Amino acid sequence: MTGTDFAEWLRGRSDELLRALVTARPELVTPVPAHIDGLAARASSPSAIGRALDRLDRFTLAVLETLALRPGPADRETLLSLLRRAVPADHDDKALGSALDAALDVLTTRALVYGTGDTLLPAPGVAEALEPPASLGPPAAEVFRHHPPERLDVLLRDIDPAYEGGGGHTNGGRTDGRHTDGGHTDGGRPATERLAALLADPATVTRLVGEVSPQAQSALNELVWGPASGRLPNARREVDTASAQSPIEQLLARGLLGATGEETVALPREVALVLRDGRVHRDLSPGPPALEGSVRDQDLADRTAAGQAFTFVRMVEELCEVWSVDPPGVLRAGGLAIRDLRRTAQLLDLPEWAAGLVVEVAHAAGLVAAGEGEWLPTGGYDGWRIKATEDRWAVLADAWAAMERAPGLIGERDDRDRPMNALHPDLRRPGAAQTRARTLAVLESAPPGLAPTPESVLARLAWEQPRRRPALRDRLVRFALREAEHIGVTGLGVPSSHGRAVARGDGAAAGLLGPLLPEAVDHVLLQADLTAVAPGPLTTDLGRRLALMADVESKGAATVYRFSEQSVRRALDAGHSADDLLTVLERHSATPVPQPLRYLVTDVARRHGRIRVGTASAYIRCDDPALLDEVLADKRAHLLRLRRLAPTVLASKTSRAALVDSLRAMGYAPVAESLEGDVVVARADARRTEGQLAARVTANTSPDPEVVDAAVRAMRAGDSRRRPVEAPEGQVPRSSATATISALQDAIRQGSRVWIGYLDSQGHATSRILEPARMEGGYLTAYDETRATVHRFALHRITGIAEIGR
Repeated sequence: MTGTDFAEWLRGRSDELLRALVTARPELVTPVPAHIDGLAARASSPSAIGRALDRLDRFTLAVLETLALRPGPADRETLLSLLRRAVPADHDDKALGSALDAALDVLTTRALVYGTGDTLLPAPGVAEALEPPASLGPPAAEVFRHHPPERLDVLLRDIDPAYEGGGGHTNGGRTDGRHTDGGHTDGGRPATERLAALLADPATVTRLVGEVSPQAQSALNELVWGPASGRLPNARREVDTASAQSPIEQLLARGLLGATGEETVALPREVALVLRDGRVHRDLSPGPPALEGSVRDQDLADRTAAGQAFTFVRMVEELCEVWSVDPPGVLRAGGLAIRDLRRTAQLLDLPEWAAGLVVEVAHAAGLVAAGEGEWLPTGGYDGWRIKATEDRWAVLADAWAAMERAPGLIGERDDRDRPMNALHPDLRRPGAAQTRARTLAVLESAPPGLAPTPESVLARLAWEQPRRRPALRDRLVRFALREAEHIGVTGLGVPSSHGRAVARGDGAAAGLLGPLLPEAVDHVLLQADLTAVAPGPLTTDLGRRLALMADVESKGAATVYRFSEQSVRRALDAGHSADDLLTVLERHSATPVPQPLRYLVTDVARRHGRIRVGTASAYIRCDDPALLDEVLADKRAHLLRLRRLAPTVLASKTSRAALVDSLRAMGYAPVAESLEGDVVVARADARRTEGQLAARVTANTSPDPEVVDAAVRAMRAGDSRRRPVEAPEGQVPRSSATATISALQDAIRQGSRVWIGYLDSQGHATSRILEPARMEGGYLTAYDETRATVHRFALHRITGIAEIGR
């Protein structure tokens, strides 16, 4: 069967099966092929086949490899008998047959195998894409293709006592003068072909193996199941059975190994298949390996994961609040500086890897972005922070699951020995989202209460996608498992109910998480030691207010806040008065406001704003000349280069912002004022950059069903246009003008084809097969199948119309 047969097989598939093909392999319709032949050509391309093979599990891939190694078509029973040798002896034969049927259904649906049940063949290009299949080496003809004819003569004489040689050299190895790869011949047969036939004979291989030493047999066994190649210095030196000394030389002298380079040897495929005793694969399992791990209470795991989810939301919110006040800079090459990440980790009281995860997820969710050289919260953050906690977590979890970045790589060094920073473009990994989605799918499949071990998850993924690069995949999987626990997708290693919803992508995560979250409280317990204890998670409004006027001292089941002169002044700088602060405390405290706290607020407020700083470059204005005398006498003010303009005014060459910061460092409480003398309120929590909350995304790459349906219809239509219906000869349809117009209108509405008679420019009547598109201005625009082009037809020249086949 040929590529043309494959295209015809595709053409004969139903529309439903074509839709299934396009859904499983969406790259085949990007862009949509013009016809089925184009679909067949694209499905046979190396890149498309490679992507399709990457999606196959180990058993399905083994079925395809077994079929590809067959010299011709195979039926189901032949494949079943070959696979039966590779599975454990105690495996249920009926289950193996069901697994084979399912695998063949997948392979035919994805057009990797075609034909009927009795003549199954790999699709064009599949065998080449599978090289090397089943960890086998190259065929003997390939291994010995570059060996000189003299060397092939020696090999054949040592292997086959009946071999008499070709009686001399010929042009390329054929007595008829035509070129072949193989060199010397025997009776017109290429030497490499004869050698391959000998090495495929079990009796010959068994005899040759019996002739070599136990050490050589041991070396041979190490190559049988792959890898089938090795390194050997001076591999091309010529040896025969008489001169062979080392174990490898014994194998080379008998053709059991062949030199493929100056320092490389390979085990011929035919030899390996004989030594595998008829098995293509070793220890083949029709089903995936079971997940292993500890069993824990599912309700406890859900509650634990909910607590972690709540904490992660709070960390993201705290990050955005901190960066609103003191945003870190954007590196010239992009990303966040290492020192800024460390400072963020200290502020959030998290390890650096966890702080990096918080930063990356906040960025992926659209809550932070780069703006004017700084990392700032976006406008979308304001909309996110007023949502319910469970809804906020769902936004973060979806963004994490779908992002194409690997936060676990933060802090490592790249190929140029440069550190990989958080938010840097180099953290993007094309397979990160897909690997994370596959990991979540494995967790979602775990029985309730099971905490799968990382090793069992890796084993499952290795079975599901054996062609993926294991080194990078395994690292990304371990990152995903660690991050899932920190975010709250898993609790105690057990997939949570809301985490399973994230894996499914059905949007139910928030609804499942909500009942598990602790109820927010709107009160604190004020104490005489200038602390406030929050007995639970605070409401968003109270949490923001308290974070403005106090600093977090400790976290846990109850959060402890401490009031200080600096924290109270921070709230006053944000535009609040002492009465505002005391009113908030009285409203939200379950205990009376302690007298020391009341004194602290009023005392800081009394001194706050007595000094005013404006622009000279900057100036200091104060109604109390004695206080300005104190500032001038302070040795620390020397660098400010202050000059007295009036009893209540000092001028400085420093900027207003620098002057305010310096005076605060000296222990004063200045405020900035505008040119008009008004106090400039620094709303430190209102700094934003452009950006919106990320739309809900998933890692699912399946195309939309409507797109799939449209693609199949387009290819069918293109196939139809490539095979136009011939108009009947000797006849020209004739009908009245009214009937013709009415029939054309019906054809346009129904999208059907019609047969018309048409007068050309010389007045000759011709027959045309048309697919009408529109009719306007006395003309009909239609696809002319008899000429394979779109054309405009004058309505007055149409002699009549008839249905196709009439």
